[in-house]
Amino acid sequence: MKKLIGREKEIEVLEEALRSDESEMIAVTGRRRVGKTFLVRSVYENKIDLEFTGVQNAPRAEQISSFHFLLRQYAGEKQDLPLPKTWLTAFHQLITVLSAERKKSDEKIILFFDELPWLATKKSGFLRAFGFFWNNWATKNDIVVVICGSAASWIIEKIVKDKGGLHNRITKRVNLKPFTLAESETFLKSRGINLNHYHIVLLYMITGGIPHYLKEVKAGKSAVQNINEMCFSNEGLLTDEFENLYPALFEKSENHIAVIRVLAAKNKGMTRADIVKNAKLPNGGGTTKVLNELLYSGFISEYYPFGKKRKDTLYRLTDEYSLFYLNFIEKRKRNVSDAWQVLSQSSVFKSWSGYAFESLCLKHVAKIKEALKISGIYTETSGFIFRGDDTLPGAQIDLLIDRNDQTINLCEIKFYQSTFTVNKSYAEKLMQKRTVFAEVSKTKKQIFLTMITTFGVTENQYSQALIDNELTIDVLF
Repeated sequence: MKKLIGREKEIEVLEEALRSDESEMIAVTGRRRVGKTFLVRSVYENKIDLEFTGVQNAPRAEQISSFHFLLRQYAGEKQDLPLPKTWLTAFHQLITVLSAERKKSDEKIILFFDELPWLATKKSGFLRAFGFFWNNWATKNDIVVVICGSAASWIIEKIVKDKGGLHNRITKRVNLKPFTLAESETFLKSRGINLNHYHIVLLYMITGGIPHYLKEVKAGKSAVQNINEMCFSNEGLLTDEFENLYPALFEKSENHIAVIRVLAAKNKGMTRADIVKNAKLPNGGGTTKVLNELLYSGFISEYYPFGKKRKDTLYRLTDEYSLFYLNFIEKRKRNVSDAWQVLSQSSVFKSWSGYAFESLCLKHVAKIKEALKISGIYTETSGFIFRGDDTLPGAQIDLLIDRNDQTINLCEIKFYQSTFTVNKSYAEKLMQKRTVFAEVSKTKKQIFLTMITTFGVTENQYSQALIDNELTIDVLF
């Protein structure tokens, strides 16, 4: 099996469960294709006694039959195990088989239930039977049970917040995140792919650091060539991934997709009220549930603009692949030679790349703080939007780092294919932003203007006079 890249904290949680002197139930969540199954299999390797994966939309009888088949394989020929009709009977059989195994070995038993939401459908009886198994046998028999699912909100609602037999039963949680830029670079190098930071950033702005997507990158080809093959050929993995992504995670996924679509069209985020209006969704608990499910699963993020209250929360689309798909893949013909080279010269590319790079920087803000040498200082990050009034023009700031040392970094983020030049008109815009922010916020703190660009800023009279800190993509790694 291939070596795990990164995941140190997650590995420690799984290994700690093995060292524990009591039974453990571990919930592993994370976005589809992020590597949850690979993580569990890699850490536990050949120690897993029984692994069972749910099948989407399969009827209960079929799921039970598949589970029964694996259980018989594990038990061998010595035990008589007739085909059960219910999940409760199936778990009775599991207890019988594991009890016999427990007598033969003192080692911890490991069970792995993958894609649990597909097993525990309405009226299946799976969760009641699983609760019976955990409470009446597993807790007394030194066992590790790993439950896994891409719909993190489902795990939280049905297991973590369960009011019945599974209430408060999860002992450890792992929420697996996409790779960072540094981890993406290490992953690609482990596959013999050596690309510079610009090419990796471009790929990240499309794949979002999802390992399953990065596996499609081929050695000896540029980012543009790889994007053409992955996204614009009939055989490309990402050509139609969007069509399967949300239905695999959520019931009534058309509402989730409606939210994703309206957010993709609004680069700077939307309030809940705006989402309801533009996506034509009901203003009730159902929409709140949809937003929470997308938040828990990592497709969208919420943040508060500087100086605003919770009711002013903005939601942003932060799933890189979905944003790219809706801007480019969905609208283009497939198998067009050099499609991405043509698209990357368009006005849509400029808008998309600016937003995608901004989101990437927000996800790597810890690296930005490290580069600014303020890692040890308490900070709050946000954006700033002022619509303008009779006395002041409107202004928008991509990233604002409010520091506890009486300082604020106003970060201007620019994705550019060469060094960025601050000319006279751009310098005037920057000065105006700084002035408007100072006036509106009434801050007494020192304001530093920070530029984050791909290849740096050309040194001239304007950059020297205005820019206090200059960072390039290299710091994000």
